[in-house]
Amino acid sequence: MALTASGALLAMKAWQMTTPEGGLRLAELPDPVLRGGGATLDVLAAQIPAYTEVLVAGGRSGFPTPIVLGPGGIGRVTATADDVFGVRPGDVVVANGLFRSGRTAQPEEALLGWTGIGGEGRATPTTDRIRAVWRDGLYAERAVQPERTLLALPGATAYPAPERLAFLPWLGIAGEAVERAGVGAGQVVAVVGATGQLGAAAVLVALARGAATVVAVGRNRGALDALAALDPRVATVPLTGDRRADGRAIAGAAGPVDAVIDTLGAVPSPDPTMAGYDAVRPDGAWVLVGGVRQELPIPYGDFMHRRLTLRGSWMYREATVLALWSMIRSGVLDLSVLDVTTVGLDDPAGALSAASRSRGLGVVVLVP
Repeated sequence: MALTASGALLAMKAWQMTTPEGGLRLAELPDPVLRGGGATLDVLAAQIPAYTEVLVAGGRSGFPTPIVLGPGGIGRVTATADDVFGVRPGDVVVANGLFRSGRTAQPEEALLGWTGIGGEGRATPTTDRIRAVWRDGLYAERAVQPERTLLALPGATAYPAPERLAFLPWLGIAGEAVERAGVGAGQVVAVVGATGQLGAAAVLVALARGAATVVAVGRNRGALDALAALDPRVATVPLTGDRRADGRAIAGAAGPVDAVIDTLGAVPSPDPTMAGYDAVRPDGAWVLVGGVRQELPIPYGDFMHRRLTLRGSWMYREATVLALWSMIRSGVLDLSVLDVTTVGLDDPAGALSAASRSRGLGVVVLVP
């Protein structure tokens, strides 16, 4: 086995970016070292988001390098530091990558191994320090992660398909948005951007929560058809690009819409998002959880007189993920509906290319 310049063994494979312009490459790296506040993991499975290729090419905000990418996934704990009590060796855990500073009144949050800043949405000296100290993610054979980003999943050692469970972080993000929308049994929920992976996750969670109808809204007809095949309660609305027509179609698909959850990614216009706004019934809720980078022209008087609730949602709480895991264990939320393609570490470019073509219920998962 080869040695580093300092004589350390090169013990594991990982996907690493050494410079912002250097792309993602397969690297041999020393095993991660256990440290205070952390746990070491054998990585079992980690989803590769569809936009990862764009991120690697510099299409999103930056991160420190060198870095092992991978914002979250499923792992098995191999060791814990003396001051770690929330997870134990042998636990199967979900790693969410979200490190919170702990200052509740002034939250500063950063995603490890990825882009993404919470709190006020911009980098601070604190978030820079978080990402410097806990830099690397889960696109590797093994990882070390801070305890505060790990959640033990009771009974998950017996779950037969960790590659499907790798979708749990996306379900968590979607589930938090569904919770913030106040979705209850018997309600009508519209998911704008349902043909993306986050949107598909929101459809699954809303169905599991007992929605009477989930209106799946998006551009990709094949992905819409796959969602419609899930359950008779799914109605589909293809986006046309005409805000007024799309708003009427969403509102008319299944009666008054109690809540709209916007999961759209980067789009050239705010019109699809505003079509969702147009469709919400008076006293309804509108939750923004996607990656839209547009200013939204919300009319003050209309918003006020319709008594709407607007909420933002980013990442998730541990309680949300634990509730979703209970749904999965009990069969209320069935992950067998996912079309999972598994890839290994040997060809990062091919894996990112495959992920870029994935849509909706189709996901690409790294199994190291």
